[in-house]
Amino acid sequence: MSALLGTEPAVYAGMTLVLFGFVAVMTGNALARTWRPAWQAFAYAVPLAAADRFLIFALFDGTLLTLTGYLIDFALVSLVCFTSLAFTRAHLMVRQYPWLYERSGPFSWRPKAPAAER
Repeated sequence: MSALLGTEPAVYAGMTLVLFGFVAVMTGNALARTWRPAWQAFAYAVPLAAADRFLIFALFDGTLLTLTGYLIDFALVSLVCFTSLAFTRAHLMVRQYPWLYERSGPFSWRPKAPAAER
């Protein structure tokens, strides 16, 4: 597992899941609050995954240039960032337009039914 991740699993969990997971949540939240397009979540995940690789290398003597480690970092960070963006965007749509939309799940909204149909 260490060869695949480029470091020990405990270090990987602490850096990627905890620290950069939090950063990805905040990034997705910021993207949603500024009404940016969803593809930017993936664009911001590229430098976040690179920063994660660098900090694992610099602080814990991990492997810097490992393709599998970077791809796993990118996949995890982009998934968390996009999930945060979708959740926050659904919350904002329902909060900003309560007369038009209602929640239909944690990541989606739907138009409200007319008053006669309720």
